[in-house]
Amino acid sequence: MPAPNRATTAFSENVVASAARTASGNSGALTGWGSASTLRAQLNVTAASGTAPTLDVVLEDSVDGGTTWNTIGTFTQATTGARQVINVTTPFTDTLRVRWTVGGTTPSFTFAVDVYSE
Repeated sequence: MPAPNRATTAFSENVVASAARTASGNSGALTGWGSASTLRAQLNVTAASGTAPTLDVVLEDSVDGGTTWNTIGTFTQATTGARQVINVTTPFTDTLRVRWTVGGTTPSFTFAVDVYSE
């Protein structure tokens, strides 16, 4: 099945579903974004716990289909519940992913990421 063309109209997608996470990870490759002219990504952290918990979330693209990744957008480090939005207007490829790093002592973050394209 071909990837959707997200540039034909404004499009939004929940790319990381809301869940409690205690370890670093990523969304996996997300295709079909290359023809969009801008991206708006929203990080929604609804819970944080642990001793000195930190959450770093970045939006990345890949020029080789997912072998190597380049940071195209960075959210401010989260330590508590909060909502943040970043805009990406620089050129990016068709393949994106969201990557997160969880730090601290027994940290847990409940969060979701949505991406909107135009």
